[in-house]
Amino acid sequence: MQKAVSVSTAGWSQMSYPGYPPSGYPGFPGYPPTGQESVYPPAGQYTYPAGYPPAGGGTYPAGPPNAGYPGAAGYPAPGSYPGAPQAGGMTSYPGAPTGPGFGVLPAGPAFGGYPQPPVQSYGGGGPAQIPDYTGGQAPSPMPGLPAAMVQYTQGTIQAAPNFDANRDAEILRKAMKGFGTDEQAIINVVANRSNDQRQKIKAAFKTMYGKDLIKDLKSELSGNVEELILALFMPSIYYDAWSLHHAMKGAGTQERVLIEILCTRTNQEIRDIVNCYRSEFGRDIEQDIRADTSGHFERLLISMCQGNRDENQNVDYQKAQEDAQRLYQAGEGRLGTDESCFNMVLASRSFPQLKATVEAYSRVANRDLLSSIDREFSGNVERGLKAILQCALNRPAFFAERLYYSMKGAGTDDSTLIRIIVTRSEIDLVQIKQVFTQMYQKTLASMISSDTSGDYRRLLLAIVGQ
Repeated sequence: MQKAVSVSTAGWSQMSYPGYPPSGYPGFPGYPPTGQESVYPPAGQYTYPAGYPPAGGGTYPAGPPNAGYPGAAGYPAPGSYPGAPQAGGMTSYPGAPTGPGFGVLPAGPAFGGYPQPPVQSYGGGGPAQIPDYTGGQAPSPMPGLPAAMVQYTQGTIQAAPNFDANRDAEILRKAMKGFGTDEQAIINVVANRSNDQRQKIKAAFKTMYGKDLIKDLKSELSGNVEELILALFMPSIYYDAWSLHHAMKGAGTQERVLIEILCTRTNQEIRDIVNCYRSEFGRDIEQDIRADTSGHFERLLISMCQGNRDENQNVDYQKAQEDAQRLYQAGEGRLGTDESCFNMVLASRSFPQLKATVEAYSRVANRDLLSSIDREFSGNVERGLKAILQCALNRPAFFAERLYYSMKGAGTDDSTLIRIIVTRSEIDLVQIKQVFTQMYQKTLASMISSDTSGDYRRLLLAIVGQ
């Protein structure tokens, strides 16, 4: 059913989304190389010791209702891009969810050994020049993002040169041996090693000392800094699977965690996550989603779990025009909403294709697609559909917004802050920082500094970089 637009939503809807309409946004290449598969060890081999992570590590303050992006210098003025009405800008992905933080994993030996996925690459491709199939003049492309933001492949953490796992294991052992803990020595190691190198350090530690590094870290650390360091030592695919498991475990569901992971990962990552979820937790992720969600939101997440999005980087502009017309007829052009049509297009088309569809839609409907989704949908399915489009248009901006609302207002959603900093640290955290500054006129580091403290703050800033 069509959703009425509230007064508060209308005010935010005029604000533009960075890179939208995206004229200079690079394409999304095939990922990973064909035939590359991950093989996971037997179930239960890499579970955590009891008690990880610390219970109650973070609260989830509610984000402002229908909040959008604050105006940012350098972005198009409201309504300035072709085909967009004054009130047709994008409404935001709301803030952090309410509910419990990370849960507690079963007792057992520490995790390890998962193969690391290739670094995501968003390079390649150019501005989508869409022919005007309606007989009018095609809109001129908007200026692209700064050159420094064109290649979405840069993380703040790189593999350390001259890496020596034995030496690092020795440093960590000395930092935890005896009375007291040298937290700074631990930070210096974990914040300057890639995830793959951290896995080698864990193996070296057990070989050299006959002890489990994760258990030793747990005994020496506490609170958010413990949660952050142990998250850094999780293999990345395991961390995503673990986060999804705990988003659905027990009473309540953290729907925004499901959206954040399932709507933003690549096909291969999703397939690996699904396999890891089954092998490590002995559960089928689709069954858990069906048990914890319902309706069109459930269907969208099930579609995402297939990992079958088209990854052909060639854009079919005729199909983009047809999809734009199809979406208009399924929403704005009729009484009620054909939700399955939106699900089909947004769940199956490649990200470059979706970007072209967004641009075509603004001419077909004289309204941007994000605004139409805001009018036609509500709740979690609205957030999920928007997340997909936001990632097609400007993925770093999606994560920048999530980080902003994890810290905005009273309290901090530490679990979201930790999860995004850790998962994007080797992919595109440099670009997320740049977009964050443009969107909010403050640096990510400055907001972290004012919202956190102690070793937790020092480690976050070491990962983010100054």
